[in-house]
Amino acid sequence: MSSAWRCGSSAPPNPSKMTTWRKGSNMAQSPSIKREKWIRLSLTWLVVILVSVVIIYPLVWTVGASLNAGNSLLSTSIIPENVSFQHYADLFNGNVNYLTWYWNSMKISFLTMVLTLISVSFTAYAFSRFRFKGRQNGLMLFLLLQMIPQFSALIAIFVLSQLLGLINSHLALVLIYVGGMIPMNTWLMKGYLDAIPKDLDESARMDGASSFRIFIEIIMPLSRPILAVVALFSFTGPLGDFILSSTILRTPDKYTLPIGLYNLVAQKMGASYTTYAAGAVLIAVPVAILYLALQKYFVSGLTSGSTKG
Repeated sequence: MSSAWRCGSSAPPNPSKMTTWRKGSNMAQSPSIKREKWIRLSLTWLVVILVSVVIIYPLVWTVGASLNAGNSLLSTSIIPENVSFQHYADLFNGNVNYLTWYWNSMKISFLTMVLTLISVSFTAYAFSRFRFKGRQNGLMLFLLLQMIPQFSALIAIFVLSQLLGLINSHLALVLIYVGGMIPMNTWLMKGYLDAIPKDLDESARMDGASSFRIFIEIIMPLSRPILAVVALFSFTGPLGDFILSSTILRTPDKYTLPIGLYNLVAQKMGASYTTYAAGAVLIAVPVAILYLALQKYFVSGLTSGSTKG
């Protein structure tokens, strides 16, 4: 009961009239609100469709080119009229070292993934759980390193590899890739580890567990989603690299898939683009297998690692 009504200066408010007024106001606003929602939804779907076309069209075209019977790009179409697997057979007929290139790429990618997981796990755990001198400077350095592309240091990488005797060596590429993966993935994994309650660490320490045991038995099992994300990133990165690998590798028996497929097209003056497309399609097989195996971890790993810091 308001003070104005007690003094007799005005009648008490009528709840039914106020409710009717609110409903009328909402009804007046609802058409404009619905129109705005419809516009936003339409624009969202338009952007999604455009992005999907940009991403999917090259993939569909590559698959179609690999199944076309001709050897020229001019004779290819997205939907081949006469499906042929001859280009896939040409990769394994002995005239092309495709299996060697494939093995080299898989070996480099797998070693890069394993070493990146080990180094990033320890680094992110140290930055997340410990406080030490230079910690903030180290994090800032990692942030700055993410802004510098690797190819800007090609000359320095080549000279250093030559001094160490690592030219034409897969080990050089693995070390370069691992070093390039550490800054970004450390930030990503640190954000995820920050979201894990530190009470778990304290409880384990009270039971006599060391930091290493806490890391292995508590933190790592809880970090499977972000480990899956780091594994996928570090595995797919070397598969598509051409610049660094062409700088380090010199002989055909050391070539990776990007270099080998490029030379396959360059040597025949562009007459093997359909065979190139078949080789490119097969590159996606191990990536698809890895993605399907780790799919259930990706959403939680990416969202937690990118939003927590």
